[in-house]
Amino acid sequence: MRILEGEGVTKRFGGLAAVEQMDFHVDQGEVVGLIGPNGAGKTTLFNLISGVLVPKPGRIEFKSENITGLKPNQICRKGVARTFQSVKVFSNMPVFGNIYLAALFGNRNNLTSAEAAQEATDLLEFVGLSAVRSSSAQDLTLANQKRLEVGRALATKPELLLLDEVMAGLNETEVAQTMELVNKIREEGITIVMIEHIMRAIMNVCDRIIVLHHGKKIAEGSPEEIATNETVVQVYLGE
Repeated sequence: MRILEGEGVTKRFGGLAAVEQMDFHVDQGEVVGLIGPNGAGKTTLFNLISGVLVPKPGRIEFKSENITGLKPNQICRKGVARTFQSVKVFSNMPVFGNIYLAALFGNRNNLTSAEAAQEATDLLEFVGLSAVRSSSAQDLTLANQKRLEVGRALATKPELLLLDEVMAGLNETEVAQTMELVNKIREEGITIVMIEHIMRAIMNVCDRIIVLHHGKKIAEGSPEEIATNETVVQVYLGE
């Protein structure tokens, strides 16, 4: 079953087409990788899916419902959550508070305060941040800030999670730990689309990969197919 589908999705900034006439789909339960050179249109596509931007022209459907033009909070409450390329946590707020607010105000199930607190506690354990629950978010390492952002997104109870470079800037150990977290999220039945430049992660975690270049889809397939695609090698992977 297709959980997300886009048809003819286009976004221009002046004369520049950041995303152009893109058709795509994501099946329920998949982990789909979105790769391409800097400026290829990957984050713009996330912004279009999550409602930060509106495609003109184009249509985006989530669970067969047209979500084109809906506001980000409306799309979030339908079951789509995201993280950001540059971490966006509530810096002066405790770790627990970051996730608690998301559970209280972003969760589609309209939790009570007590239920949101329990949900936040459970998610802190899930993402591995229980030991720093009282720390200020700004005092966390980059790796833990990224985990916090993932936890906050999960607090909204998404069916589809968009991860924007969640492993960027991490060392090898942290990358391996984040790959484990992504697999744990998948085991919870959550569909994932992830933008990532770390090929080891993309190739090992994803079922399917979509490659963008200058706002257009130039390839799509399994990790094995993408790794041997001559066009992808030339424009992105290199020798």
